[in-house]
Amino acid sequence: MASEENLGVVLHAKNDVRVEPLPMPTAGPGEVVVRMDSVGICGSDVSYVYKGQIGHFVVRAPMVLGHESSGVVHALGEGVTELSVGDRVAIEPGVPCRRCEQCKRGTYNLCPDVVFCATPPVHGNLCRYYRHAADFCHRLPDSVSLEEGALMEPLSVGVHACRRAGVTAGHRVLVCGAGPIGLVSLLAARALGAVEVVVTDVTAGRLELAAQLGAQHTLLVDSRDAPALAERVAALLGGHQPDVTIECSGAEPSIQLAIHATASGGAVVLVGMGPAVVSVPIIHAASREVDIRGIFRYANCYPTAIELVRRGLVDVKPLITHRFPLERSVEAFETARTGAGGAVKVMIKCQPEE
Repeated sequence: MASEENLGVVLHAKNDVRVEPLPMPTAGPGEVVVRMDSVGICGSDVSYVYKGQIGHFVVRAPMVLGHESSGVVHALGEGVTELSVGDRVAIEPGVPCRRCEQCKRGTYNLCPDVVFCATPPVHGNLCRYYRHAADFCHRLPDSVSLEEGALMEPLSVGVHACRRAGVTAGHRVLVCGAGPIGLVSLLAARALGAVEVVVTDVTAGRLELAAQLGAQHTLLVDSRDAPALAERVAALLGGHQPDVTIECSGAEPSIQLAIHATASGGAVVLVGMGPAVVSVPIIHAASREVDIRGIFRYANCYPTAIELVRRGLVDVKPLITHRFPLERSVEAFETARTGAGGAVKVMIKCQPEE
């Protein structure tokens, strides 16, 4: 049952989250209003709530949270022809200028004027009704649920990471970190042809889930000795080093492991956002021609992510461990922060229950 009033989850300041009424949005030219269904809690949302900032992005005014989302098109703005009222959509949260050099070359995630949901001072979409650019709302096939649609955002990160790494058929892949982004990177790597995947983490429970999702090998990190851990990774792969490492933790020791573990001529992709400055064995990488690449969000990945799920090549449903109604969002964020009950992906349902 859809509500006729708008209600949203607003961060007023660090540790001050409120569920409160919002104005009902109106679609402008090229926009749609979406009746929101599902919004996943991301680590960045948690950081804004409990730290008040991520790097130089600081919450200075009330901000609606949320950017991993899906819903149903409720109203069309002028000129929108690619969508219809009633279409089920996954919302790509970053809308670029479409005019700058980065946008024209296709790397619109690097647009200097991109407007990204729930990145101060831009409001997110953890609410009942939300206005968004129509061309960044992706229609979902009938076989893909709205909850799966909300997970196209993190899955797109995994797809982009694998593309930047050049993951292809026959590759051996190391994924450092078994949080949500590490797990979707595992799923994407398997779907794109990786023959063997090793996943590392400091938590045994998350490694168990990684194994259930298709990781052939897992390694519980119990040391900061990167060269020794790299040897253990190679042993799991029958003496071979991984062709590609996707580092999803952002932790300095894990980045060091990624460089030591990766085969000469391979690639390390940095996905996790940790300290601004870290100490890494750069000469070790340079002398073995190990490429170190970064990623920032994703570009042109939503269609691929949706297609992987539609074809059954990726199953994101096991990532969802908890569901909360919008009215209990404060509790949902605390669950995501603490990992209570083995929380991996906490999903908030935006509309009142039937």
